Amino acid sequence: MIYDCAIIGGGPAGLNAALLLGRARRNVVLFDNNKPRNAVTHASHGFLTQDGVTPAEFRRIAYEEVLRYPSVKHHPAEVTDIRKLHDGFLITSGEDEPIQSRKLLITTGLKETLPDIPGIKELYGKSLFYCPYCDGWELRDQPLFVLSDNPNVYHLAKLLYNWSRDLVICTNGRSVLTDEQKRMLASRHIIVSEQKVAAFHGSEGKLRQVEFTDGSRIDRTGGFVTPQWAPQVAFRQELGYDTTDLGGILTDGTGKSTVPGLFAAGEASTGVPSQLIVSAAAGTTVAASINLELTEEEFKF
Repeated sequence: MIYDCAIIGGGPAGLNAALLLGRARRNVVLFDNNKPRNAVTHASHGFLTQDGVTPAEFRRIAYEEVLRYPSVKHHPAEVTDIRKLHDGFLITSGEDEPIQSRKLLITTGLKETLPDIPGIKELYGKSLFYCPYCDGWELRDQPLFVLSDNPNVYHLAKLLYNWSRDLVICTNGRSVLTDEQKRMLASRHIIVSEQKVAAFHGSEGKLRQVEFTDGSRIDRTGGFVTPQWAPQVAFRQELGYDTTDLGGILTDGTGKSTVPGLFAAGEASTGVPSQLIVSAAAGTTVAASINLELTEEEFKF
């Protein structure tokens, strides 16, 4: 059997794309290795009708809905190889037989690497987060700590001021803020520290103190950190697609890559993390583009 579309990635973009293509009566195979980036998160927010849903519950509901459509098949496996064919793609996963599809959609998202600081992994997703829109409400009016050596930390500090006026901004040993930016933050009583963090202290996922390399400590109950981001999977060598400056798969406004028949959606194309609802919407948009391309090909003489 040759599938109309193979989708690699079972996050919100891939699942929503599978839903739309299944409803369009397309034969779809969805590869998902069940390693979502947000697995450590206790709840996801900002998705209308699903605000506060756990990642596990979101996936359960999504798969229940998607697999109602008989033309959608689920392969709980990791893709190990992809080959471009003249009229499609050949996808290999584990020890299974290779699967052929006319179109390929990559929605594998990003993987994140946290700073190598003791205690951070135990707290991440519980009292330390990345996205203010996702978790700022839960930390409102608390004494917060922000760890980032990215120049965008100035924007992040201003953004977080909407949720808490008790902010400590730490650039972890780097000088990434200008003097003018420091003065502006100080005028709002936002503390800026360029010390390096030695450890995060807490228990049961709750931050209690931040320790610096000089031995000093400050009390904090939550905060935000900026991880390093990289594509979850990379088949650039095999497929030859162009990438963005951030490492995502370069696409046009409809999700088409520079390789005929190859599409990308969500974080796999933007190269930056996004909310569930944004990725899901991207999956719908790209799925419609895929269905249109398949339709036009079927009506060619």
